[in-house]
Amino acid sequence: MRPTAKFSISFGLVTIPVAAYNATDSSASVSFVRIHTADGGRVRNQPVCSLEGVEIPPDEIGRGYRPGDGETVVPLSDDDLDALPLPTAKTLTILAFVAGGDIDPLQMGKGYYLGVDSPAAAKPYVLLREAMERHQRVGLGKIALHGRETLAVIRPLEGALVMQVLLWPHQIRPMDGVLPERQEKIAAKEVAAAEALMDSYGGLSEDDVHDHYREALDEIVAAKLAHREPAFETGEEPPAGQVMDLMAALQDSVRAAKRSRGEEEGSGPAAKKGAAKKPPAKKATAKAAAKKTTTRAASGTAGKKTAAKKPQAAKKTGTGRGRRAG
Repeated sequence: MRPTAKFSISFGLVTIPVAAYNATDSSASVSFVRIHTADGGRVRNQPVCSLEGVEIPPDEIGRGYRPGDGETVVPLSDDDLDALPLPTAKTLTILAFVAGGDIDPLQMGKGYYLGVDSPAAAKPYVLLREAMERHQRVGLGKIALHGRETLAVIRPLEGALVMQVLLWPHQIRPMDGVLPERQEKIAAKEVAAAEALMDSYGGLSEDDVHDHYREALDEIVAAKLAHREPAFETGEEPPAGQVMDLMAALQDSVRAAKRSRGEEEGSGPAAKKGAAKKPPAKKATAKAAAKKTTTRAASGTAGKKTAAKKPQAAKKTGTGRGRRAG
């Protein structure tokens, strides 16, 4: 990989030169192009000057800044931006070390792998990584990337350091109009049923993190090129409609999750506990059978008086066996 930026991490009086590499690949995602539906021609975005109405070549396109809500645009050159008195222009300045859970995931932006940019940076690089691992903290700082200053967090990951760009707090919109207008009351049994449903979920598999959408899209394109119908596996349709009985829906969801994993009804801990009690019952039955055999052997050598009492003894033994089995 080629680095997209080079800067230094400021850790107190320790300076660590690093190179940043893109950790994500946006080209792997599904993207579409705009076409003219009449003839299939590409519809492109042409850079046109709003004053002259003509297309502008790339070497004549610069950057401008519009202050406030006015219509005035102030042109800015690369030299103007390089002259900004920003200590973060070439340095990621660590401001604090915080717990990873203190950072709102809504602020998370693009990620970068950070590699050492010189042999002398190797030791302080490893030192910072191991210190954060042992202290269970992440570094929160500021860095200027691509002409603008941004918050960033650095953290250890599989023996390396990674950087995540963060949005500024004022860039997170308030939740006005998002929350329900009235507060719903949830019963304790409904919460317990929801927790049972959460417990019924298994771990992620390779199929779960597979891009089925892109695979299906490739099949549609291949079918169109071959002038055939796309071949899709018929799957089970998800239930539609409004859920009226929340408790019943939760319980049905738990049963459906168990069936999807091949578990039978009653295969939970309670069923296993009951199954564990079966061997002693079987042992008691075998003991009763042995006692019955001994009684029969004794009755064969006894006199007529003993033989006359045999039906009553057998009946008593059978009743006792019935109680043990029950």
